[in-house]
Amino acid sequence: ARGARPQKAGHPPSSSDPLAARFWFSAVLPAGLGPRTRLRCGPALVPPTEILRLLGKRPGSPRFLGSVAPGTPGGCSNPEEESILFSNRAACHLKDGNCRDCIKDCTSALALIPFSMKPLLRRASAYEALEKYPLAYVDYKTVLQIDDSVASAVEGLNRMTRALMDSLGPEWRLKLPSIPLVPVTAQKRWDSSPSEYHKENTKGKFREATTAKGKVSSAGDVERARVLKEEGNELVKKGNHKKAIEKYSESLSFSDTESATYSNRALCHLALKQYKEAVRDCTEALRLDGKNVKAFYRRAQAYKALKDYKSSFEDINSLLQLEPRNGPAQKLQQEVNQSLN
Repeated sequence: ARGARPQKAGHPPSSSDPLAARFWFSAVLPAGLGPRTRLRCGPALVPPTEILRLLGKRPGSPRFLGSVAPGTPGGCSNPEEESILFSNRAACHLKDGNCRDCIKDCTSALALIPFSMKPLLRRASAYEALEKYPLAYVDYKTVLQIDDSVASAVEGLNRMTRALMDSLGPEWRLKLPSIPLVPVTAQKRWDSSPSEYHKENTKGKFREATTAKGKVSSAGDVERARVLKEEGNELVKKGNHKKAIEKYSESLSFSDTESATYSNRALCHLALKQYKEAVRDCTEALRLDGKNVKAFYRRAQAYKALKDYKSSFEDINSLLQLEPRNGPAQKLQQEVNQSLN
């Protein structure tokens, strides 16, 4: 191996078998070295041609560690280079099914360069494989704060959402670890560099829907909200209004811009005689869409049940201005008139 051309740091030997690459990174980054250890970079790194010879040496010996022993003069203090090494070794661990070591290396990489997308995605995949869904959700969500066009993160987030809903119920969001807020500087760093994620997802760039409340929903969230609303509609058809309310509530937690979801949930509240809740949902539906006929009608029904006949009459009049020949509204108007008189 004397005179062999050294491999550049961060680039493992080309092989479909991750084992050789993992051994190479282990030579460069022994398990005993933490994320802040100064690693020796450049020509002194162990080249791939040395792997077999090094494998015969006891891990921890100077020869196994090569030129990356702690405190080596001329060591590399470039945190980005060190982060890449940890991230790449994590990829080898992940491909090899060693999820726990993958998580450790990704965490080390992120300690050096916070909010790096590759370590976040790899750690999310490892957490998912270990069924640690809340932690996987947080990492996928963090990636989408950096770049919402990363398709693998959108898909992963949707998978985790379904898994968490199934395992933790409708209040699953309350049981999540805190999601870190990505600083603008980190977002700009990725926006200014044409990463592979930008290249792969240029055609699939997602548009964000901003609600009147200032809440931002990604395209993935909007789609999930639509699916949940449809599930709620099916439950209404079966007469299961209580369960439908849960589905509509989950839908609104992903995207609260859909007026129809509020008016549909109001229908369920009416069926369960929860009239004040029905009024609130109809009011929100009308705030989003001032011409929502169903919301006017259902709020009028709720006001009538609460004996607020004046408000009920006003809603019916507003509805009839939009649809003068609406039969149910005309009938309700007669009933309210009788109560007023």
